[in-house]
Amino acid sequence: MPPEADRNEQEREEASSASLHWRALEGLYASAPVNQLFRSELHIEREGVSRIVFDVTPESFHAAGAAHGTIYFKMLDDAAFYAANTLVTDRFLLTTSFNLFFSRPINGGRVTAEGRWVSGRRRVLVAEARLIDESGEEVGRGTGTFQRSRIPLSSLDGYNAGLRAAL
Repeated sequence: MPPEADRNEQEREEASSASLHWRALEGLYASAPVNQLFRSELHIEREGVSRIVFDVTPESFHAAGAAHGTIYFKMLDDAAFYAANTLVTDRFLLTTSFNLFFSRPINGGRVTAEGRWVSGRRRVLVAEARLIDESGEEVGRGTGTFQRSRIPLSSLDGYNAGLRAAL
């Protein structure tokens, strides 16, 4: 077989393996008990990028009638976290720091959190995320640092369920 054919086959196998990892991460997200409190869905389509679509409802409002800051943090942290974890296939990551910037209130509706890996692959990974409201306006952004934990992804039921569903 020509070297080019070998390289193409290897690239297909790596893409397939990565796609299985991404589906497993989506399963992990869906299995987290905290996500029962927030109607949301994680989508991973390529390495270093994640998207979470969620509905902001009055149950998450503060006393002045807009989304509480916990919603901003939760979705920004999750989007950045999962963007970073696409690059780590063996361990669950932990958030070690996260900085937020609130630019506009969220008064309800569908919001998308877009996460993007920025740097790092070994010990510490850096990722950022932004929140986009229904009208396409950015309403918040954040940057986080994440490090590998001692928890194997393969030991987590939600990860394995996502993997099984993808096979």
